[in-house]
Formats: sequence, C-alpha cells, structure tokens
Amino acid sequence: MAEEKKIKFFDFVYDTYKQMKYNDINLVYEGEITHEITKAFTSLAEKKLENEQESSSVQRKVFHVMVECLQNISKHADVDGHSPYSKRGIFMINEASDSYSIITGNVVENERINALKSLLDNINSKSKDELKTMYKTQMREGALSEKQGAGLGFIDIARKTGEKLEYHFIQIDEKYSFFILTNKVPRKS
Repeated sequence: MAEEKKIKFFDFVYDTYKQMKYNDINLVYEGEITHEITKAFTSLAEKKLENEQESSSVQRKVFHVMVECLQNISKHADVDGHSPYSKRGIFMINEASDSYSIITGNVVENERINALKSLLDNINSKSKDELKTMYKTQMREGALSEKQGAGLGFIDIARKTGEKLEYHFIQIDEKYSFFILTNKVPRKS
C-alpha cells in the first residue's frame, strides 16, 4: 500500500508540474506568509524581471502588487487560533506575453464575503481619477478595523495597475471560504 501511495504522490507532482507549465506559472508558494517570505519573493521576482529585461516601471508595479497581496494575506487572513488556515495562503505568479498576474488565495470567514465583494465591486467600478480620490478619502477618513481594513491595498493595486481586480470565492464549509484574487500588471510600461 505504501508503494501505491508513493506512485500517486509522484503522479500528483508531475500533474502539478504540467499544470504550472500549461498555465505559465513561474512561482508558487503555499504556507504561512511572513515578512521574510515577502522579502524572498520580491528578491526572486527582481532577478526574474531583470533577466526578462522588463522596464523599471513594470518591475515597480509587480513588486508593489506582490507586497500588497502578501501583506493582505499576512494581515487579514481569517485566523482563530485553532484553525488549520491561520495566516496561510497561496501565492502564484503567471507570466503571459502581455502581462504578469499575481494570484493569491486565502481563507476568509463566510460572513465577510458580502463586504469584500461590495468593496471590490466598488473599486472595479471607479475610473482612475475616482480611484485616486477614493484612496485619498480612505487615507483621511477610512475606518480601519481588525479584519476589514480600509481597503487601501486593493484601491492602490487598482490605481497602480490600471486593471480590474478579479476575484472568486469557493466555499469550504459553513464557516469558511477560499478567496482568490488575481491582479494583472501589463508588461507595457
């Protein structure tokens, strides 16, 4: 039985490799998101983007989005000291011919989904100038809460990339769902 389990694991590893190649995923991490992990990813991305000879503007945007997304998981992933999901998440970078996608996923409480959807939909409905005003207003007046934050990171990502925030929720159980956020950074500067 142990041999069969090993073979299934090897098949899983190979299938994961194939899926990553098919989807142009350059980097994947699953686990606790810490300041050290964030520093390691930005260093890896810096080397990769330099090798690709990306413009400094694109590099800055990719770094900025990476840091905002990783901080979002680190600060806002739902945690109750006994949950297996505590401060854990998944982080991926996809490289397409016209853009980079920074994809994150983390567990949130189901009771927060409507507020998150409302915030993200509101951000996605705004023009560049409206996002700038929204950001300044949130900086001045935004109510920061332990779980919700002021949404500044999401607003800033939309402002910096000029792209809509793509999101999806997958229900895990009655209490939790998995929140997937995809942020595109166009390769043109």
